[in-house]
Amino acid sequence: MSSRTAVLDFGAYNNKLGLNTDERPRIIPNYISKAKNERRKVFIGDQLNECKDFSGFFYVLPFQKGYLVNWDVQRQLFDYMFNKDSLKGDVDETHLVITEPQFNFTSIKECLDEILFEEYRFKAVCRITAAQLAARQRKQEEEASKKHLCCLVVDSGFSFTHVVPICNGKILKKAVRRIDVGGKLLTNHLKEIISYRQLHVLDETYVMNQVKEDCCFVSNDFMADIEITKKKKTLNTIARDYILPDYTNVKRGFIRPLDEMWKKYTGTEQLLRVNNERFTVPETLFHPSDIGIQQMGIPETIFHSINQTPVCMQPHFYMNIVLTGGNTCLPGYRKRVYDDVRSLAPVDFDVNVHASDSPMTYSWEGGVSLSKHEQFLTNFCVTRQEYEESGRAICSQKFEGGVPG
Repeated sequence: MSSRTAVLDFGAYNNKLGLNTDERPRIIPNYISKAKNERRKVFIGDQLNECKDFSGFFYVLPFQKGYLVNWDVQRQLFDYMFNKDSLKGDVDETHLVITEPQFNFTSIKECLDEILFEEYRFKAVCRITAAQLAARQRKQEEEASKKHLCCLVVDSGFSFTHVVPICNGKILKKAVRRIDVGGKLLTNHLKEIISYRQLHVLDETYVMNQVKEDCCFVSNDFMADIEITKKKKTLNTIARDYILPDYTNVKRGFIRPLDEMWKKYTGTEQLLRVNNERFTVPETLFHPSDIGIQQMGIPETIFHSINQTPVCMQPHFYMNIVLTGGNTCLPGYRKRVYDDVRSLAPVDFDVNVHASDSPMTYSWEGGVSLSKHEQFLTNFCVTRQEYEESGRAICSQKFEGGVPG
């Protein structure tokens, strides 16, 4: 194919953008940010790497509750991402694969199509869900003898966690389930706990998100871990000291070395001790009712979602559960999902839970794979010419289908 193809895994918190010839995508935060000490400067996307002090750092996100609502902010981010440097050429000679949320609103879909074709003038666009791309990537990775038509994608992102059954590229919509717990809620919950117990950090969302990523893990024996956190000093193998950044000597926070853990701290930076927060915060993914969200956790949601699919498909979904999204990076996540689903699934069904080495970019890799399909342009894309001739009708006709293997 002569034209370049760009793949954008379009997220509420992070965008993964790259050409289908790139090995890895560029991770671009999907927000505009400011820092207290640099009031005049606005950071768009990954320009925040230039920021020297993240204290009091705040950002404006175009997404609210998982859906795109602030088009003015998103346009600025698109302008930044869709320039000649990022796409290594002109936009009007580039094909684009872009992801969208589950059950995206029609008005948002139409606005997005209009902006991509009329303002940026992409040569062709393929709009699809991240779960379908993840399912496609999983199929690409499987051995020829184990190609599954059915795949259950658990996509745990910034705003939500979706459980999506996909058969031969098509989403079984009546069986899709959503939990209102994602990375944003976990970070906010951690902020509240730390602010109540130790330091006022309610304004330090960026730093506390780093604390979550560095310290938190999913417990595979919750009550045993709680007992460990009650022990004194070296008997408590879970507690960690986290050195907070001061942006003079320490640019990014880090966990204090274990051999220094119980010695007197002589540094000038602030110290944060994280104990049972390390695993009680991620536990919200498995028991949302712990913080008043009356919904099922991930394993029960998987069980109920599969129960809504045809009986003949159910063993195949249990055999091919795929984990994607940023929360998958938490240590212990895959094992916990496997153990809990195994305890719920019928005894005579095999359970297999697959987690990629790079869950954040897994859907992007699926988009790269799709863009190299020999019928990519004819079957999955709407060209600019088709859009100009048929408008919104051709988009809904092509994009509401599936992505057969």
